[in-house]
Amino acid sequence: MRQGWSRLSQWLRRGGIVVVAAGLVGVLGGAGLYTAQHAEALSYLSNDPKACVNCHIMREVYDGWQKASHHHVAVCVDCHLPHDFIGKYLTKVEQGWNHSRAFTMQDFHEPIQIGRRSAAVVEHNCVQCHQGLIGGVLQAQTAFQDAHAGFRSAGDGSFGCVHCHRGVGHGE
Repeated sequence: MRQGWSRLSQWLRRGGIVVVAAGLVGVLGGAGLYTAQHAEALSYLSNDPKACVNCHIMREVYDGWQKASHHHVAVCVDCHLPHDFIGKYLTKVEQGWNHSRAFTMQDFHEPIQIGRRSAAVVEHNCVQCHQGLIGGVLQAQTAFQDAHAGFRSAGDGSFGCVHCHRGVGHGE
């Protein structure tokens, strides 16, 4: 028995550990590539709204968007992601991780609900796109706050465009 361990030890010292490590990397890499291909991972790097429907739970939201007033002027990423390059792709990575984890663990809320950070991005994008209607971002925010003084949405102490204009992006 002692001689067997000695031979294994010699083999590992001669490069066997590299073979074992390469095999593990190959198996893990292959499984990762298969999973990425099966999940159509590269489609999530695009701006195509159909990428959002890769996940079946988004079908109703996508169908609602097709009937909504913003269908011809905005796609999912226009409202739901920051507009700067780094912020956009960091948010895509974060949300992709969160969505894949929730789907794998089956611990997502149905119907799907927007998170606090994502809601802040949507609110910012509403104000950015509609600033011309009121005359500038700060004026829009001030006018909105003045017009809605005392109004607070459910629980978090904030208020936002989508509280009253919920059907604008996804239809009724």
